[in-house]
Order: sequence, then structure tokens, then C-alpha cells
Amino acid sequence: MSDLREEVRERYAEAAKAVAGSQPGSAIAATDAVTSDVVLDQAGCCGGTAGDVGCGEQSTWGSVLYEGLASEKLPDEAVLASLGCGNPTAVADLREGETVLDLGSGGGIDVLLSAKRVGPAGKVYGLDMTDEMLALANENKEKAGATNVEFLKGYIEDIPLPADSIDVIVSNCVINLSVDKPKVMQEMFRVLKRGGRIGVSDVVADDSLSPDQRAERGTFYGCIAGALSFSEYRAGLEAAGFTDISITTTHDVADEMYSAIVKAHKPL
Repeated sequence: MSDLREEVRERYAEAAKAVAGSQPGSAIAATDAVTSDVVLDQAGCCGGTAGDVGCGEQSTWGSVLYEGLASEKLPDEAVLASLGCGNPTAVADLREGETVLDLGSGGGIDVLLSAKRVGPAGKVYGLDMTDEMLALANENKEKAGATNVEFLKGYIEDIPLPADSIDVIVSNCVINLSVDKPKVMQEMFRVLKRGGRIGVSDVVADDSLSPDQRAERGTFYGCIAGALSFSEYRAGLEAAGFTDISITTTHDVADEMYSAIVKAHKPL
């Protein structure tokens, strides 16, 4: 399991370095000038390698899945560092003054978008395990002038926040990368306030696919082999204590595998 986690960390570090190549004086070492295609070519879809089985078309991954980004006026590097499978902030129904946690926050695109929606009275935390991504995210935070944002280093299986402290959890194609998904779901439930909710994008497999069949469609770090099935995802959330669970597909990412929006609540 530690080998899989390290493989994921290395891929996201590569993505951060690729993006940092466009930032003169960046704290992250990199050499390449960058476009969104370069990031996908170097780090691949969802941290995988471009050309992996399961990566599919580039239009199914990354910043292209966000609408109206130009009007958001985000740093280019935050947009370029998005390698996810959806747009969780579009479905999380964020409100003024809420406290939000983004699991696997990467370059910070969902954190910065969330910060705009919750306003100065709200607070947004971004959690990531990769030093290079955290450095990039903090640079993007400064460029965006976001004062209600804090990036934390840690694992989504062991969230470094107190219980009952978060209103909303978002995440973009990261839970499938965990080596201990039941622990992630337990941790999400722990840190949410009563009545709190999740709105995450993730890759989900058809119930008919075995773990071996999922692995045939793509790598673990490419967000394919580690994906849960619909029934496994629902069962995991129910076991952690969540209610009002919905899993809604948005588009195909591989044969019988889908990007999906997952919503659930912590009961009052």
C-alpha cells in the first residue's frame, strides 16, 4: 500500500513541476514551459501517464470540465494543475460563511473557487500530501489574494482537523487514489459537523467489473484501477454513517467506468 501511495505522490509531484515551469522564480524546480496539454502529456490524466488505458480523451479530464473559468480570474497555474474528472464546486451548493475542506487539493483550483463562494466570512482548507503541489497551491493563493484559505499537509486517511469542524467536503478524483478508502470515509464523517455534507467528483466502476477487470482498464495512479464500484462506494459511505447518498454519472472515462458526482450527508 505504501508503494502505491508513493507512486501517486511522485506523479502529482511531476504535475506540479510541469506547471511550475510557467512561473518565473517559482519555488518549484521545473524547466518546461507549460500548457494544459503539456501537463497531461507529462503527468497524465488524474496523475496517470498520457496514453494509459483508461485515460481516454483529454476532454474527459482536467480544467476543460469547468465552465466559466475565465470569469473567475484564477491564476493560470491553478487551472493548469487541475487533473481531475469533474467540477465538485459546481454541485456542492456552497453558501456564504461555510467552512469547506478539499481533499487532495493539488494546485488549489477547487479551494480558490470555494473561497469565492463562501466569502470572507467563510474558510476553505486544502489538504494534500505532496510538497510540490502544496508549494504551487500556496503560490496560487498569494496570486489570487485569497485570505480565507489555508493549505495543510497530510493524508486524506488521517485528516489533520478536529471533529465536527467542517460544513462541506469537496474532492476531485482523489478518493479513488486512496489506499484505505473506508478510513477516508470515516475521516470525512468525523470532521463534518452534524448536518454537514459531501459533494465530490470521483471515478466509479460498473458493479459488474471485478477489481482485476478495473486494473485491465488503467493504472492505480491513473484513477482507474483503484476505483470503487457503485455498490462498494454506497456501502462504504453507509458504513461510515452517511445518509442521503446519491451517485450520479457525468461521463465515461473507460469501458464501464465513469466520472460521477457523489453526494451524502452526516445526519443531524
